Formats: sequence, structure tokens, C-alpha cells
Amino acid sequence: MTGVAPGDGPDTPARGDGTTRRRGRPPRTESAGTRDRILDAAREEFSARGYEKTSVRGIAKSAGVDSALVHHYFGTKEQVFEAAVEVAFAPAFTVRDTIFDGPVEEAGERMTRMIIGLWESPVTRAPLLAIVRSAVNNEIAAGVFRRLIAGQLLRRIAGRLDVPDAELRAELAAAQLVGIAMIRYVIKVEPLASADAEQIIRRVAPVVQGHLTGR
Repeated sequence: MTGVAPGDGPDTPARGDGTTRRRGRPPRTESAGTRDRILDAAREEFSARGYEKTSVRGIAKSAGVDSALVHHYFGTKEQVFEAAVEVAFAPAFTVRDTIFDGPVEEAGERMTRMIIGLWESPVTRAPLLAIVRSAVNNEIAAGVFRRLIAGQLLRRIAGRLDVPDAELRAELAAAQLVGIAMIRYVIKVEPLASADAEQIIRRVAPVVQGHLTGR
């Protein structure tokens, strides 16, 4: 699977003023803004349609550029998705640097509080939902998500644990929090879906701590 839907290719959408947008690369002064606009459009398209139903042409149309520019900046649809995931999930990657910024016996609470906080915020919740839903429904999207989480987050957390089974411990801690996120924010099972976030953190943090450092 190439990630490019049938019919995707260079086209020349009209500008709002009636002129035709030039094919190929934009002027240098537009490059940074164009790339960001494509990423914003990609996140919206993946969120609204999921991975399988999103096309490079659809992303380009939403961004107001031709499909050739999407390929120029990112390559295939899979690569666009990876870039969009990395940007959208960037706040979660800060966990790796902050959960051990203090006593190690409090790392579980810091990790739990940060992850739950990301899901509680409307700003970060929407792109996280799009990522998770795409990963659940499509193996290519799941592979991208798995690669980023393993490389950017779990391995670095494991590197801070002074135990023989550090990678397994980091994955178990993450699995605990991902499971809660799925039930609370994606599937919305009650009473967890409407429970107070602080109550969840108090109950879950010791379990996460046990995965990270317990015997």
C-alpha cells in the first residue's frame, strides 16, 4: 500500500481570488507556512475521516495546495500521518524528560498526572483521539504510532529505570494509562467516563509506580 489514493497527483486548485495556484514548490517565503498548513489540514482530515478514508488529495484540498506539494514535503500518506502524529503527540513526549524530574518514588504519579492531563485538555484531546482511532482501525497507522511511542517515549523512560526488565516495566506502565484513556475518552464507559480526574490519578498512580519501580 503506497498511502496515495487513486487519482492523487499534481493538480492546480484555484486561489480565492480566482487566480490559479502555481504547481510545484512554493516561493521560499511561503515554505514554512505551507508545510504547517499541510500538517494542520492532515490532522483535521485524519481526525474527521480516519486513516483509510483520508487521501493525499483531500489533505491538499483542505490545505489549499496541490497534491505535489504534499508529496514534496512529506512523501506518502503514511509519512504525512507520521509527521502529523509526531506534532500532535509532542506534548506526551515531554513525559520522558519530566517523570524522573524529582524523587523516583513519585515518578508514577507524575507520569499518570501528565498523561491524564493531556487527555483532559480539549486542545490535546482531539488530536489524540484521531491518532488512537486511526491506530486501532488500520495496521499502517498502528505501525506508525507504535514506532513513535516505542522510540520517542518508552525506550527513554526505560533508560531511566535501574532494573533488569526496564522496557517491560515502561510498557506495562504505559499500557495501564492507555487502557484507561481508551475506556474513559474513546469508548466512554461509565462510571469511569465521568469520574473526577483527580480521583483517577490517586487510584492509578500507585499502580503505575508499581510497574516502574515495584518488586
